[in-house]
Amino acid sequence: MPAARKLLACLNWTKHIKPQVDLVSVPAWSIVLVRLAVGRIFATQGFLKYADPNMGVNRFVRIGFPAPLFTAHFVGAFEMVCEFLVLLGMWTRISAIPLLIVISMAIATTKLPELYRPNQGFWYMVSEARTDFSMLCCLLFLIISGPGVWSVDNFWSRRNVDQ
Repeated sequence: MPAARKLLACLNWTKHIKPQVDLVSVPAWSIVLVRLAVGRIFATQGFLKYADPNMGVNRFVRIGFPAPLFTAHFVGAFEMVCEFLVLLGMWTRISAIPLLIVISMAIATTKLPELYRPNQGFWYMVSEARTDFSMLCCLLFLIISGPGVWSVDNFWSRRNVDQ
């Protein structure tokens, strides 16, 4: 049991990061809504990378990723595991980092090239990327603020203080 406690302490390194958001003035349910939005988007996108070849393998072939089958399934698995952790509020800051990398790569590989396509340009790209930019902002918010009061992280931290 002591080894498990040490592991949890190592994984909870982000508790030392002071949030820039005044969490006293942010209602607990509002952070849960952000976690739900992130979880819903990444759950569906992760699932679609397995279920729909056009959203998974074929898309990764079109973009030019090496080993598109492996890459699509690897990214889809990461999205589903990390979104589940974010939904629970478990290791939220740590699990938001891979999702931030995924969404940044999605913007860089699928949205920014639209700037240079004929008859598209900036406004087309902004319109197409609205969900991606929203997820980017939500993930940055969760990394800065943490999971909020209604989370597994908060439950664990209160439990450790009590012991």
